[in-house]
Amino acid sequence: MSLQQDWDVIILGAGAAGLMCSATAGYQGLSVLVIDHAPKAAAKIRISGGGKCNFTNLDVTPKNYICRNPHFVKSALSRYPSSAFIELVDRHGLEYEERELGKLFCAHRASDLIQILRTECDWAGAQFSLKNAVERVTYRDQRYQVLTSQGRFSAKQLVVATGARSFPKLKASGFGYELAEQFGLRVLPQRPGLVPLNFSGKWQQRCAELSGISLDVAISAGSMRFAEAMLFTHQGISGPAVLQASNYWQEGEAIAVELLPTVDVLAELKKLRQGAGSLAKWLHGFWPKRFVNFWLALYPLQSEPANCNDAQLEAYARLLTHWELYPSQTGGYEKAEVTLGGVDTDEVSSKTFEAKKQPGLYFIGEVLDVTGQLGGFNFQWAWASAVACGIALGENR
Repeated sequence: MSLQQDWDVIILGAGAAGLMCSATAGYQGLSVLVIDHAPKAAAKIRISGGGKCNFTNLDVTPKNYICRNPHFVKSALSRYPSSAFIELVDRHGLEYEERELGKLFCAHRASDLIQILRTECDWAGAQFSLKNAVERVTYRDQRYQVLTSQGRFSAKQLVVATGARSFPKLKASGFGYELAEQFGLRVLPQRPGLVPLNFSGKWQQRCAELSGISLDVAISAGSMRFAEAMLFTHQGISGPAVLQASNYWQEGEAIAVELLPTVDVLAELKKLRQGAGSLAKWLHGFWPKRFVNFWLALYPLQSEPANCNDAQLEAYARLLTHWELYPSQTGGYEKAEVTLGGVDTDEVSSKTFEAKKQPGLYFIGEVLDVTGQLGGFNFQWAWASAVACGIALGENR
């Protein structure tokens, strides 16, 4: 089926934000074309959360986001809270499950959620042009001209929902940033976020030897602390606590690991001293044998607790509660779930997401300098920013 050339709205990107925005705008009575170079819509939704997509969180606040302007996210999140998206998927009968810390996942597969979004787009009358690469965007006579591999299309309003650099295997790129700069918007430096941390030299070898071991820890990076699981890998460390900390870690800095975050370590060591207990046996109550052996080989207590004075026990407790590690680098964009940085939010209206310097040009989702913590917050930002933008498109027709 050949597509018409002229539209009210063209949306670049058929990911989470693009799909949500196209349905919202279509329901405003606008003609909407969604263009994406991928053969299928919503590739990132399909693979996220181990194929089950952590699509939102029961407790979403502005504090769950990193943005140079911390107030920017407040308007969209308050107007479209997670309860609104839950209501949407409930109407479609999506089966989902609640996991730790308020995370909501599809009960079966992420494609169930994609089907809901595509159905909403169909009902709203949005049209799709997939496997279609954008070659050039220009603006003249108050319309955006989008030259693609499948022809030329034009619209009064253009929405950039292209995502960011994470997942290059899905052909993610910096195209949205280039478009922003083309129209004079400031773009902040980017780096991988929600990403494993890697080590070099002897520490990389040590992590490789521990590969596959998972521990419940608390990790601090900067002023932030996250109490979740840490997983050792062949290159370093991963797992929810590490991914969370990676958003706040800066190269050259240490992270501090609390290996027994729910235990009053010093008090327990003093009990061991009083009862002449074995440190190794005590640690076996918390950790796998392989990690206990590693730990005691690297950090032996000078003697059993019964023979240690207070200063020795305090020093050892400090080690267990503040184990400093120095990652060498992140796992890069190939392992990152999100991208930190992006289009400066000072350049965009927090209510409509329209560029302040360029009429009819909008930026939503991850292309902006807004990054959520792990737990469904990035998808909730996609839904909220898309709905706010979709409504504005109808008001600005």
